[in-house]
Amino acid sequence: MLGLEHGFRIVDVHAQLDPDEEAVATHGREIRPDSLEREMGQAGVVRAIVSPGRRPPGESYLRVNNAVARLSHERPFAAFARLNGPREPGTDPVSRLRNLYTERADHHTRPDDVEQYAHDDRFHGFTMEPAYDGLPEADVLDELEEADLPVLVNAGERFPPGAVEEQLLEYDVPIVLASFGGYPLAESLMEDALDLLGEYDRLHLDTSAVRYRDVLERGVLEHPDRILFGSGVPDVHPNVAVMEVLTLDVSEDLMRRVFTKNPSRVIPGLAAGAEL
Repeated sequence: MLGLEHGFRIVDVHAQLDPDEEAVATHGREIRPDSLEREMGQAGVVRAIVSPGRRPPGESYLRVNNAVARLSHERPFAAFARLNGPREPGTDPVSRLRNLYTERADHHTRPDDVEQYAHDDRFHGFTMEPAYDGLPEADVLDELEEADLPVLVNAGERFPPGAVEEQLLEYDVPIVLASFGGYPLAESLMEDALDLLGEYDRLHLDTSAVRYRDVLERGVLEHPDRILFGSGVPDVHPNVAVMEVLTLDVSEDLMRRVFTKNPSRVIPGLAAGAEL
């Protein structure tokens, strides 16, 4: 795919990097550092947040988190550590009952893991996918609040914006809700997430795989300081993700906020001059 021509400095808050052969086998596709860096360059993305993809149930993220951080060194990447937990993400009575009897297993994230990640300058924040990995326990979330680093949260039908509000937004943590909280293509959930922006100052939304032009434009126009560019690589080619923003009917100043200013404010490691 040909490189894009534009005059923006673009940074990406949402990319995935598989660090080893086992991860590639799990996902059935290759997400290597060199190919990711090349695709980012084609799209004019100068720096990207990367985190590992899904691991098999019962497996810790510790090793792959460290591998992604190592592979980010001297590349235009900044690593987020992926977290998991024993709690079901649902807010229905059955989930609440089951969560009363959950116990943290050895492969689940612990408070001291978060503390170590937070003090390791290789990591710039955290990522969660509660619908797949489970939700961390309250002591882990307390430690996240203490760390005060951004958390990218993958939401959707099994962990909708309403559940994000109930389970996470009580904590004073900068949260970036991936794909407007409606992946894949759940417009009503995206609208719910946009409504939450008026209530929670530290909530942000990323643009990955939103697809609905009117929803994207509403977000950028109504909340110009809360929308961050995210490509969703490798599920979306960064060229496609960039074009979805470039073709919005909004001013260049608003595009610059989405592409550069907002992500760099929420995640300082994406700012111009941040070390590779």
